[in-house]
Amino acid sequence: MLSQRLFSGPGARLRIGLMLTAMLLLFFSIDAFAHNVAEGDKGYIQESSGVLFFPFVYLGAKHMVTGYDHLLFLFGVIFFLYRMKDIGIYVTLFAIGHSTTMLLGVLTGFSVSAYLIDAIIGLSVVYKSLDNLGAFQRWFGFQPNTKVATLVFGFFHGFGLATKIIEFDISPDGLLSNLIAFNIGVELGQLLALGGILILMGFWRRTPSFMRHAFAANTIVMTAGFVLVGMQLAGFFVAA
Repeated sequence: MLSQRLFSGPGARLRIGLMLTAMLLLFFSIDAFAHNVAEGDKGYIQESSGVLFFPFVYLGAKHMVTGYDHLLFLFGVIFFLYRMKDIGIYVTLFAIGHSTTMLLGVLTGFSVSAYLIDAIIGLSVVYKSLDNLGAFQRWFGFQPNTKVATLVFGFFHGFGLATKIIEFDISPDGLLSNLIAFNIGVELGQLLALGGILILMGFWRRTPSFMRHAFAANTIVMTAGFVLVGMQLAGFFVAA
């Protein structure tokens, strides 16, 4: 099969490394910052007034599908999960955290530097990669509660998005309904993105190369997390 030839045999490690690197370059070429919003979407949000349910569902789905920080973190979360029940638990915890802080942040108007929030999000990618590599067990002799960590980092992911939305000075007319619609879109986009990731992971997991190259894959993702942290901290100090 094509998937077996791609993920196993001579040169498999190089092909997998190149594929993951290409994915990361694609993610980082979308926007300079993890929670950036396209100019057209930004203008639409700022000019909107009243309940616009379906447009905000679309914007939420688009944010998730093009949000490389979310995708990198979720990729790490599901890397060693095989049962749909387990995947559903972690995705639900992430969704609860993301939705809660996005709604609370926008409705209360409470925000901090988007650069610092996105730096923490980059650290969430690093954390999950290290967790997948078993680093905490080797270094400290204990295993952090991954469910709690997923929920907590979900809070930060949602708070980062809330910080951006607050900057748009969105109209209060229909605000709550539009935020709920946006959140629904985020979860639909998350399911769509995870579906694509799971299909690729399914092919890869059926090959002998999966466990051999799991270390390299998580190392690449961890490196991307560090790059994201560096980008955001540099932006914070330049903007200060």
